[in-house]
Amino acid sequence: MNGNATLRSLEREMRAELTGRILPFWAERVVDRERGGFFGRVAPDGTPDPEAPRGAILNSRILWTFSAASAALQDPALAGLAGRAARVVRKQFLDDLHGGVYWMLDPSGRAVDDRKHVYAQAFAIYGLAEHYQATGNRESLSDAQELFRSIEAHARDDGHGGYREAFSREWRPLDDVRLGETDPNAPRSANTHLHLLEAYTTLLRAWPDPALRSRLRYLVELFLDRIVDPVTGHLKLFVDELWVPWSQGVSYGHDIEASWLLADAALVLGDAGLSARTTKAALLMAESVFREALDPVGGLYYQIDADGQLDRGKEWWTQAEGVVGFLNAYQMTGRLDFLEAARDTWGFIRAHLLNHEHGEWYRRVDRDGIPEPGHEIVGPWKCPYHNARACLEVMQRVGEAES
Repeated sequence: MNGNATLRSLEREMRAELTGRILPFWAERVVDRERGGFFGRVAPDGTPDPEAPRGAILNSRILWTFSAASAALQDPALAGLAGRAARVVRKQFLDDLHGGVYWMLDPSGRAVDDRKHVYAQAFAIYGLAEHYQATGNRESLSDAQELFRSIEAHARDDGHGGYREAFSREWRPLDDVRLGETDPNAPRSANTHLHLLEAYTTLLRAWPDPALRSRLRYLVELFLDRIVDPVTGHLKLFVDELWVPWSQGVSYGHDIEASWLLADAALVLGDAGLSARTTKAALLMAESVFREALDPVGGLYYQIDADGQLDRGKEWWTQAEGVVGFLNAYQMTGRLDFLEAARDTWGFIRAHLLNHEHGEWYRRVDRDGIPEPGHEIVGPWKCPYHNARACLEVMQRVGEAES
């Protein structure tokens, strides 16, 4: 296996996917030219639903995607779409009275679910900070800074550690803090903390604030000390306020995603000692996914549920994160088996997840790569962020390796 040739091939193919399919789909098929903003849902047959509600997660991820892509590709049209998305997040989702972003709007921009989930606040920071870095828009940076201050003022738990999950519009704690109906109603989740770490990493790149730096370091150490299992290399997905795990479930996508996001956060912090610790943890997580989740027929298994049942299905986002996580592990170690895993995961994506009939990627296929029916192409969780980011990460990493 020729490592350099594999890297160049991977970069070339994923750049073509980003510029030829992913970005055109979101630019042409998801923009609502009548009401403004972006459709909240595109049905399995490719038909947009103009009446579907519009979520903070989807719109913040659209904002991040067009911002990051416009900077990487130096494309004014993408910058214009990033500006459109930034206006939606700033003017419609931001709560001018109490701070924070709403969870869900109707197509006219009225809040129909005004919860303040920390997960959504994190993604709004992530998108707005990336927009500032791409365009220099000071309003986006200012709003990202205010969201950071709101999270720290209302969600930070200095008594038990970490961050509380969800609040009312007025930042009163909620009894039900779940992100999804199938999640346990646990006081803490690895998922929310992971994306808060991701958001603070991006904001620190844009705004080298000492308090922000301190909180990002805290989050990295929290993962190393309490969230990453030092024996199995898996994230403790749900815990109570004392950080005792609620279940023994495993999410392979979150494990491999966390492996490279932790390394990226330590890189931004610029602390050699912390980087050494995160490298060790990242490789432990990547090795666990490599050993347990790589399916001999291709792709990554989805998860082991709380009852110990292995889900052999292939979710689009898990595969995208697998490419980046395995590439990151290869760059840390030089191990060609990690690079081969990144290449083969991309090969499974290219063969089975690209929706050639209606555009974008299928949300989920079965073990053998057959699309499972009924899954929307665009929705509150089906977004351009995982697959576009995988392409952008490969482009950047291969470019840096060759420079």
